[in-house]
Amino acid sequence: MKLEYQHLIDPSLAPQSRVWIYQSNRTFTIAEALKLEKQLEAFTAEWTSHGAAVKGAGYLFFGQFLILIADETAATVSGCSTDKSVHFIQSIEKEYGVLLLDFTTLAFLLKDKIQLLPMAQLPYAIEHGYIGPATPYFNNLVSTLFEFQTQWIIPCGRSWLAKRLPTLAFNEPA
Repeated sequence: MKLEYQHLIDPSLAPQSRVWIYQSNRTFTIAEALKLEKQLEAFTAEWTSHGAAVKGAGYLFFGQFLILIADETAATVSGCSTDKSVHFIQSIEKEYGVLLLDFTTLAFLLKDKIQLLPMAQLPYAIEHGYIGPATPYFNNLVSTLFEFQTQWIIPCGRSWLAKRLPTLAFNEPA
């Protein structure tokens, strides 16, 4: 699976733009993805904050991750505009029968496929060798465009998971 996605992002968006990543519990079909991309485009075209247009973008990556980006150099994203984006995501959940607001499931790249794993099952997966320090992990906690472009897909051993589960950490020489 090719993991290059950075070149698809609007280059006019500032590196400090805010990013929200919503991971679906399943891959969207081709027909759903085509419709969803139009919905993302329509939402971001009409996204406002206190009446001012939000310079934003929406993407569907790998058929499973909805990405919303707001460039706050033009207009600051307020609580109301964040609420609008959450309501939009909830409407997508309802329309497509997916979960996008479940933050207890982690995504990894295993055998060239995106695999989802409930956080509670992570110790078992590590113990049995399914996941290790070099396993690519989708770090959905990134919050800026720069982080999204540089730290979204990283080895588990370089993520926050290694701090919580030391067996995932790379053994760095002293």
